[in-house]
Amino acid sequence: MAPVDEPNECTGLLTPTSERRSKRRKRTPTPLPLVQIWVVLLLQVVEPITGQSIYPYINQLISELDITGGDEKRVGYYAGLIESLFFATEAITVLQWSRLSDSMGRKPVLLIGLFGTMLSMFCFGLSRTFWALVLSRCLTGLLNGNVGVMKSVMGDLTDSSNRAEGMGLIPAIWSCGAAIGPVIGGTFARPHERFPGVFDNWFWVEYPYFLPCLISGICAFAGFLLTLCVFKESSPRRQKYIRSVSDDSIETLVSYKHSEPVPLRALFVYPVILSISNYVADAFLNISFAALFPLFCAMPREIGGLGMPPSTIGYIMGTYGAVCGIFQFFFFAKTIRFLGERRVFLNGMMLYPMVFALFPLISLCAGTWLAWVGIALIIISLVFMDMSFGSCAIFMYLTASAPNKASLGATNGLSQTVVSISRAIGPAFATSMFSVSVENNILGGYGVYALFFTLSVLALYLAIQIPEEVWEEDD
Repeated sequence: MAPVDEPNECTGLLTPTSERRSKRRKRTPTPLPLVQIWVVLLLQVVEPITGQSIYPYINQLISELDITGGDEKRVGYYAGLIESLFFATEAITVLQWSRLSDSMGRKPVLLIGLFGTMLSMFCFGLSRTFWALVLSRCLTGLLNGNVGVMKSVMGDLTDSSNRAEGMGLIPAIWSCGAAIGPVIGGTFARPHERFPGVFDNWFWVEYPYFLPCLISGICAFAGFLLTLCVFKESSPRRQKYIRSVSDDSIETLVSYKHSEPVPLRALFVYPVILSISNYVADAFLNISFAALFPLFCAMPREIGGLGMPPSTIGYIMGTYGAVCGIFQFFFFAKTIRFLGERRVFLNGMMLYPMVFALFPLISLCAGTWLAWVGIALIIISLVFMDMSFGSCAIFMYLTASAPNKASLGATNGLSQTVVSISRAIGPAFATSMFSVSVENNILGGYGVYALFFTLSVLALYLAIQIPEEVWEEDD
C-alpha cells in the first residue's frame, strides 16, 4: 500500500520518478477475477439508483407538503436538507461498517447495507409528512456502509498492475445507475397522472411517489440476492491465502503481522490525508452540483430557474449518466495509462469553475435553444469531471495510500466518513445558498454560482498538491 522504506543506496532519492513509472507500465497486468468484479459492479448500480431516483421529484414533493407556505423560493432549504440527511447519518456509521468489514468480512456488511437500503426506500415512498421523509433518509444512511466497503472489495480484488482496468469499470457501471435512477424517478412519479389507465387505484393518489421507490427497492433486493448467492468473501483476514504479486507471480502465504489492520491513529499519515482531502473537495463540489442542478431546472424562470417538469429533469440527468457510462467504459483505463492519474484528476477539477459559470448564462437564455446548448456543455464537462471523482482517479491514490491490504477497509471507512460529512453539508448548503441568493437578490440572484466558482478554484489549488505518481504499494 504506502510503506515507509528505510533509506539505502538502492532506494529514496536515487530512484527517479520516471524509472518507477516505466517499471509500473512494463509490468504484466494480473488477470482480473471477472466473476467477482462483475458482482461488485452490479452492486454499484444499486447505490445511484436508490440515491438519485428522488432528485427529479424531490422539489415537487416538498412543494406539495406545504411546509414552505406556498413560497417557491424556500423549497431549496427543505429539499437540500432531505438530500443531505443520508450523508449526515452515513458519516456517523460508515467508518464502523468499514472497520467491521476488515474483521467480520465484506459480505455480511454488504448484505446488511442492501437490506437497509431496500427497507428505507419503501419507507420513503410511504411517507406523507416531512418528518417521515427525514426518518426514512436517516435510516438509509445508518444502515448502509456499502459505499466504502465496495471500494475496499475492489482494492482487495485488484493490484497496482490492473487497478486502472478494475477502477475504470466502476464509473461506467455507476453511471448506468445514475442514468437509470433519475429516469425511474422522473417517469414513475405520480403514476396516476402519467399512466391513468394502469395506476388509477386510490393508493397511487394517496402515495404518488411510492412507485419509483418500490422499483428502486426491488433493485436493492436483487442486489441482496446476488450477494448472498454469488459473491465470495474478499477480505484478506478472511482468506488463508492472498496473492502477492512478484516478478514470478507466485502465490505466497502472507504473515499474520502484515495482514493485521493497523490502529486508527496510524492512518493519519501524509499520503492518506492528502488523498482524502482531495476526495472531500471533489465530492463536495460534485454533490453540490447534483443537488443544485435539478433545483435550478425545477424552479420558475422568474426566480432564475428553467421551470422544467420532473420527467424532463429525469431525462436530462439520465442522458448524462448514459453518456458518462459509455465514455468511462471504453476510455477511462486508456486515458489513465496515457495521461496518468494526476493529470486526469487535475483536468476534471479544472472544469468545475466553468460548469458553475454556465448556470447564470443558461438562466438568461431560458426558453431558447441556447439554454439547451448550455445544458449540453454541462453534460460534456461532467463526463470528464467524473473521471476525476472518488471511484476513479483520486480513488487510485487513496487505495495506494493505505498502510496495508488489511487496513484498506479502515482507510476507505475514514475517507468515506469525512466525505459523507462534506456530502451532508453540500446539498443543504448549495440549495440554501440558491434560496438566499434569490431572496436577497445577491448578484441578481446568481450569487450562489459565484460562490461555487470560487470554491472550485480553491479545490483546484489543493489538487495541484498531489504527487505526479501514485504512491508505491505492497501488493
